[in-house]
Amino acid sequence: MRSTAGGTRAWGRVLCAALLLPTSLAGCGTDAGTAPEAADGTGGREETAEHWQPEPGVGWQWQLSGRVDTSVNAPVYDIDGFDQDARTVAALHGEDRKVVCYLSTGAWEDFRPDAEEFPASVRGRSNGWEGERWLDIRRTDVLEPLMETRVEMCAKKGFDAVEPDNMDGYLNDTGFPLTARDQLRYNRLVADLAHRHGMAVGLKNDLPQIPELVDDFDFAVNEQCAQYEECDELTPFVDAGKAVFHAEYELPVADFCPESRELRLSSLLKKYELDVWRQVC
Repeated sequence: MRSTAGGTRAWGRVLCAALLLPTSLAGCGTDAGTAPEAADGTGGREETAEHWQPEPGVGWQWQLSGRVDTSVNAPVYDIDGFDQDARTVAALHGEDRKVVCYLSTGAWEDFRPDAEEFPASVRGRSNGWEGERWLDIRRTDVLEPLMETRVEMCAKKGFDAVEPDNMDGYLNDTGFPLTARDQLRYNRLVADLAHRHGMAVGLKNDLPQIPELVDDFDFAVNEQCAQYEECDELTPFVDAGKAVFHAEYELPVADFCPESRELRLSSLLKKYELDVWRQVC
């Protein structure tokens, strides 16, 4: 989900019937145009604290659809928390990868197994994608236990971190009168849930609140900051020694990689489907 204060730009992930991965799956996709990356380290400070913290510039792979290809040469993988199982995570750990659990924490998805546990009162307007609706993040009495169950699922599967999506509803037409204060409270709640279960957590988009949230999150995940000329807004994470996992969809790598290297972003060119294909800077 991509949105900004200048108006809603929701790109979201394409819905798919992702397959659960057997213990060893390799070579089921291409990694077109990429240069080899060292896979013998995770690019982060190991658990001197209670959880992992990736460092600026570490390579990553973001695959939320299709059958996960564990052969892509990247030290960090970001994959769907529901669609993938503990065997997938263990297979990636066996290759010295760190693994991030994708969850939607700010929008309801009718295709998730826990969808019926979200009462109609917390489901707002569509976020632009079939089967998805914004959540009323003010209702932490309802959402906190539901999100804790999801985060606990990631922990039980062995994930190292969580990528919570749809974390900027206050910038969108959700159907609820959400404020920046509501968003700060909710985002910090989500970060606390991940940390409570021993995992790192990333701030997804929500650029205006980076100065207030950089200390609460261990890395950032961003879509299209180069296309919208916003990448310098992510520098507080890099200055704090925290990775920024960044993806573009429409610009050629030649248009954004020079700036990405200068800012020490971990940048990819991806397709909107977020399948195995990627190009790296």
